[in-house]
Amino acid sequence: MFEIKLDKQPEKFLKKCENILFGRIVGKLELLKTNPVPHDSKRITGYELPTFRIRIGKYRALYRINYDTKTIIIVSFDNRENVYL
Repeated sequence: MFEIKLDKQPEKFLKKCENILFGRIVGKLELLKTNPVPHDSKRITGYELPTFRIRIGKYRALYRINYDTKTIIIVSFDNRENVYL
């Protein structure tokens, strides 16, 4: 089982989001704990470290996986237009 850690931007995003969206995000993060690369994830190019993306409705979460420490670091949450900037 993997541990989930959040960078500053995802923490701020979660504090501001609505309860329904918060529940959906937490549900997806719980799934990542057992399967860090689910079938609907995608590896994102153009980043220095291997970065993956999962969809949560019209929002996206970008994350990195550290297999040595069994940690998933959530790098960014945002709507799909702004997350890759």
